[in-house]
Amino acid sequence: WAPDGRISAYVDEDPLCRPSALCRLLEQSSDPQAAVMRDAVARGGFDCMATFAEQCFRQGTAAFRLEHPPCIVEGAKSMLEQLLALGAEGRGVSEAVASRATLRLHIPMHAGVESLNVGAAAAVCMFERRRQMLATVEEQLGRAIRRRAHPLPRDTAPATLFDPRLPGVALPSPTPLVRPGRRTDELPAHDEDLAFASAADQAHWIARRKITSERLTELYLERLDTIGRTLECVVAITPALALEQARRADREVARGKPRGPLHGVPWGAKDLFDTAGIATTWGATPFAARVPEHDAVAVQRLEQAGAVLVAKLTTGALAYGDIWFGGRTRSPWNPAEGSSGSSAGPAAAVAAGLVGFALATETLGSIVSPSMRCGATGLRPTFGRVARTGSMPLCWSLDKVGPMARTVEDGALVLGAVHGADPGDPSSLSLPYRFDASASIEGLRIGYAPEWFEADDITSVDRTALEALRRLPVQLVPIEVPKLPYDALLTILFAEAATAFEDLTLQDLDDQLVWQGPTAWPNTFRLARFISAIDLLAAQRLRREAMQLWHAIFSEVDLLFGPSFAEPMVLLTNCTGHPCLCLPAGFVTRPPAPFLDGVVPQDLTPREVPRGVTLWGRLFDEG
Repeated sequence: WAPDGRISAYVDEDPLCRPSALCRLLEQSSDPQAAVMRDAVARGGFDCMATFAEQCFRQGTAAFRLEHPPCIVEGAKSMLEQLLALGAEGRGVSEAVASRATLRLHIPMHAGVESLNVGAAAAVCMFERRRQMLATVEEQLGRAIRRRAHPLPRDTAPATLFDPRLPGVALPSPTPLVRPGRRTDELPAHDEDLAFASAADQAHWIARRKITSERLTELYLERLDTIGRTLECVVAITPALALEQARRADREVARGKPRGPLHGVPWGAKDLFDTAGIATTWGATPFAARVPEHDAVAVQRLEQAGAVLVAKLTTGALAYGDIWFGGRTRSPWNPAEGSSGSSAGPAAAVAAGLVGFALATETLGSIVSPSMRCGATGLRPTFGRVARTGSMPLCWSLDKVGPMARTVEDGALVLGAVHGADPGDPSSLSLPYRFDASASIEGLRIGYAPEWFEADDITSVDRTALEALRRLPVQLVPIEVPKLPYDALLTILFAEAATAFEDLTLQDLDDQLVWQGPTAWPNTFRLARFISAIDLLAAQRLRREAMQLWHAIFSEVDLLFGPSFAEPMVLLTNCTGHPCLCLPAGFVTRPPAPFLDGVVPQDLTPREVPRGVTLWGRLFDEG
């Protein structure tokens, strides 16, 4: 069925039948549906019935495909049966189908109609295949219906687990170590400078009794209650819990027993991490009243490290974007634009000096993108490095937990506190972690793709950062980006996310999400139901190929450097599991970016805003 309305079929690429011939054949049919079909053919198209004979045979093998819009499928079958009955000289449909094995069946037509050859038999062959499918499809649907009737706990992970380690590839096994850099005892004179100080400095001053954790906590609680509400980056402030933890930290310091390099430092948790007795809403209206009974494992580990939880910070609804049920999180550098997401609140709060550091997550850019927008330093660890027990599951083979901070060292110290496996997360791994702030970078081999620095969105900040690397005692190594259909890897994300929140789709609870649109979660979840299992597994095989190709690249360099959104690095490294570090590198002047939902900010005045660059590391080599 050609776009111009011509109907044809092919045998060894020869025209088989034309609309006029088909109409003459249909005129001889007594089937009541034949009149409708005659009209459809005369109009030049099959808009009311199944498409007829797009292609029949090539090189003697069946390649017939029958497509059908919502129309009269049974009518089409009847038409094809009439074609056979009229032209097969007594052969019935079943006999014609049985003859399909010859693949060259000749069916002479009477009344002067051209030879239909094997086209009709091939069509009936397709109907026979469909009949076979229909005989078992109800059984297949029944299995799906029975599975849906058995609700699964949301934290039940699939039995198939992703492991970023390739078989037979040995990983380095360094001696575990977390060694901060040297600090100064001098305390800032102004509270604002204290609020923007690094977490490592704050912990040092608390341990040296230059300031109390309680005073620092009160400072941050006040800033969260004022600046935080302006930026719409706070879901809940936790004054009672925070002051209790701060006073305990001070008592331990008084006894000479600080717990480590984060002791007494106030921090904020992305609103995906469970906190006992404190609302954890996932940024979404259907879960706005959700109050968990237990802390997430990462939250427990930070409490054990002596850190002080002062707030739950916003996430875009269900870990997407910067729109949540209470508003839109803003960038502290330009509140006219969003903070990006989904770790919207952690990035805005860290950059605005509302917390010492924050704990965030990433599935596809949720640490990198808001770090770029807000000027934070985001560390996305290797997949499996940090147990996700007690955090919202979105994509079991992609979700990662990582810190957002104001310095690289702070991020390294936080990762040192939270890394490790937990039985509640089957994908989590316990591997040695080593960070030494005094380690030399001399001799490091840093790869980069020249094409990354020639893209249209590259700024002087990106190029200046590359030139700065050339002045360091490192070796820059050009690489070539393997050519793959990387966007096909999104199939994995869409399928897993739609599975994690299948109940929202089936129960129409997705209508309660604030953001509705073609690229918002509700529509994405619905579209994902059209992903076939075959396509999903094929995407996983492509993922394996990407892992192998990029392992070869990382075997030649210690790390990669480039613009944070260099293609295909955000999607690729989230799928391969490689870690990355996004850090501020300078400033650019630009108007505010459009909001994720397409809304254009009212104030389009260009402002100076931060821009970052990214380092991508080898698996489990974050330090």
